[in-house]
Amino acid sequence: MKRAGVLLLGALPVIAAGVYLAVPDDSADSADTSAASSSSSATAPSTRDDAKDRAEKEREADDALIADLPPGLAAPAKKELAQQLVSSAENSTTKWRTAYGSIEDVGDGDGYTAGIIGFCTGTHDLLTLVERYTEAHPDNGLAGYLPALREVDGSDSHEGLDPGFTAAWKAEAQVPAFRAAQEEERDRVYFEPAVRLAKLDGLGTLGQFVYYDAMVFHGPDTDAEGFYGLRERAMAKARTPGQGGSEKAYLDTFLDVREQAMRAKRPGIDTSRVDTAQRRFLAAGNLKLSTPLVWEMYGDTYRVP
Repeated sequence: MKRAGVLLLGALPVIAAGVYLAVPDDSADSADTSAASSSSSATAPSTRDDAKDRAEKEREADDALIADLPPGLAAPAKKELAQQLVSSAENSTTKWRTAYGSIEDVGDGDGYTAGIIGFCTGTHDLLTLVERYTEAHPDNGLAGYLPALREVDGSDSHEGLDPGFTAAWKAEAQVPAFRAAQEEERDRVYFEPAVRLAKLDGLGTLGQFVYYDAMVFHGPDTDAEGFYGLRERAMAKARTPGQGGSEKAYLDTFLDVREQAMRAKRPGIDTSRVDTAQRRFLAAGNLKLSTPLVWEMYGDTYRVP
């Protein structure tokens, strides 16, 4: 999974400061600038408040729309199915609850991949998980690794983590609170945003899962290779059902865009999670993701009765 677009957000204050410092230090101009700044300062809070109010109203309208829709992938049985499908790709088993303590470097450039959803030391989500968990449980067995996790974030380095981090992760995974923390972070960062947006795009249960799996693999990023970037590219080629388009045609397009991104990032990658799972369900017209399901992942066959 990939880091969210925090670097761009972090750069904005620097850009603003650069513009301000470029104003010539001339007395007349300074007076004008001061007056303009005062006027701007007077109106800026109002503008920000208006934008905040609009955003809150839009969210309320979205919430009302979603509340009238079927639960879809958020229904308990479907959510369980979603975790089984993702786990078959991430951990080669549908028994996803066996993966809390899994941890290894799979050589993909993201450092250690760990836990039920593949949190990575190099992609910020594992760091965020441990930080949030430590806030609630300060004396946990991973807290001592936080300085090292911050140092290696954004890289594939193990510096400061070896040799004890993997053992500490496996030990902490025996703690019910840490298992719950993994599930909460999975839902907060990946499951809930993906299902919400899919519903707003007019997608049914299968489409909601397609978004969720893409969010897990590509990360909740706005760049070209992140989930939101992929969605924008797909929407440029096909209309969503919410825009009056065909659900099947849009999902076909989204999966095309996603597969291209997977191959561009990792040439030769096995795209089973798209080709012999999601495309298979779509070709069968199973937009409700109804069971029984049969799919293949990396040459293995899985079944849910």
